Amino acid sequence: MSLRRLISSFRVRLMLVLAALLVATLGVQYYLNLRAARVNRQLREQQNQALMSAVALGSESVSSTDRLVDMLARSNNPQLNTQTGRVTNIIIVDNQWRVIDNLDPKYFPKVNPDGSYSYYYLKDMRLPPLMNDIGEDSRYFPKASAIDEESPRGESQGFAVETDKGRWYVIVTLRSDRPTGFWNLQAARPLIYTLAVLLAATLVAGILVWQFTRPIKDLSNAARRVAAGDFDFRVPAADRSDEMGQLASRFNEMIVRLGHTRELEAKLHQAEQSAVVGRLASAIAHEIRNPLNYINLTLDHLRTAFPPADEKKRETFERLAQQLKAEVARINTRISEFLNYTRPSTLELQPLNLRSTAEDAMRMVEVNAQESHIKTGVEQSGDVPPVMGDAEALRSVFTNLIINGMQAIDGEGGSLTVKISSENSGHNARVEVMDTGRGIAPEDISKVFEPYFSTKETGTGLGLAIVKKTIDDHGGTISVRSKRGSGTTFTITLPTKGKDEEQEST
Repeated sequence: MSLRRLISSFRVRLMLVLAALLVATLGVQYYLNLRAARVNRQLREQQNQALMSAVALGSESVSSTDRLVDMLARSNNPQLNTQTGRVTNIIIVDNQWRVIDNLDPKYFPKVNPDGSYSYYYLKDMRLPPLMNDIGEDSRYFPKASAIDEESPRGESQGFAVETDKGRWYVIVTLRSDRPTGFWNLQAARPLIYTLAVLLAATLVAGILVWQFTRPIKDLSNAARRVAAGDFDFRVPAADRSDEMGQLASRFNEMIVRLGHTRELEAKLHQAEQSAVVGRLASAIAHEIRNPLNYINLTLDHLRTAFPPADEKKRETFERLAQQLKAEVARINTRISEFLNYTRPSTLELQPLNLRSTAEDAMRMVEVNAQESHIKTGVEQSGDVPPVMGDAEALRSVFTNLIINGMQAIDGEGGSLTVKISSENSGHNARVEVMDTGRGIAPEDISKVFEPYFSTKETGTGLGLAIVKKTIDDHGGTISVRSKRGSGTTFTITLPTKGKDEEQEST
């Protein structure tokens, strides 16, 4: 398998995308961990610097008579700023656990009326939990479990300072950088990035699934249309280079083969019908035509040898004999229709003027048209080149269509017109036979050229079938359009060069 074909595979692309998303997820997590470690290191460094500055200030305060707030104001150290810095309070505690000094005025020593001082004890203060171990004295500090919700957030660090009055302590309280409350942005940031990666992965996977399932939907629609008999439809996904494109291409090939199979079945069915009609026609010609000829000859003999002496009876005898001969001729015509439809065509092609052929056919109905006040005519638009055709066969085609048009016009009035023109730069001749009759029902349009289909009570259903066969033998086409109550138009196209000449030229 070539590299290009391998990459175009949907499975390979899906695996590559999933692998890329996995690498992206791990990369984002690794970057977030590095960034968190760097931020924590910076925070710890800042905290240690603030803590060292606070311890140094507290140790200096133990041996000084100045208060911490004054010393803090003079130091101008931003890390010791209780509002913006890390340090929130510095507490000096003596060996009796009294608060000697701090940065919170609330716990400053109070002067008594006698000039003595009253001190707060460490236990009276609300402090964050002690984070380092200062030995057994750690018991005097608030425990982490004893801190209530009103206690300051953060942590405390205690440092022992040896003085001439015993062991004192410098306690530094630091502000916590960890947000409080339900929403913790610092803790949620990795989750946000991870969620973004997952959303991107879901989006990409959704696009891939959409691209993969859309051809499946097209295949489903195509299968439904093929099941309904539509073999002209093609699945549009055949131009894809992945598995779905290969499936769509195979499906289109299957549609083409099914269409060819259906055409072969139709031709086979038509051939079977033709064979049945041929056998039937042969039987009719053998079993019926000979008795019909005998009847016809006998009628002629009776008319000449045994006419009645009485004039009135002779007229009646003559009329009945003519009617019998007409019925014999009608039966013989039906037999000829069967034979013409089943026999192979033996066309004698020669250059024909379609206008002359159409006018010959129109003359057969001129008398009936005048009696019914039906307007007839043959019209030609421009120069129409001669066609290579069989004169008798095409005359029969025009005659059949013209008679059908006359029969479709109910009552008196209306029109029957044959229009002749050229198309396709003179390579084809176009003939339109138009009537203003009752029209053809929409459900019957597709059946009019089928053998044995007829809407007439006395029709055999072979007239238009023979017409279509004749036009096909001439290499032309015939179509029909009709509107109920508004008339019918049969359109014939014939090549101006014969079928055999076209094959020779190609």
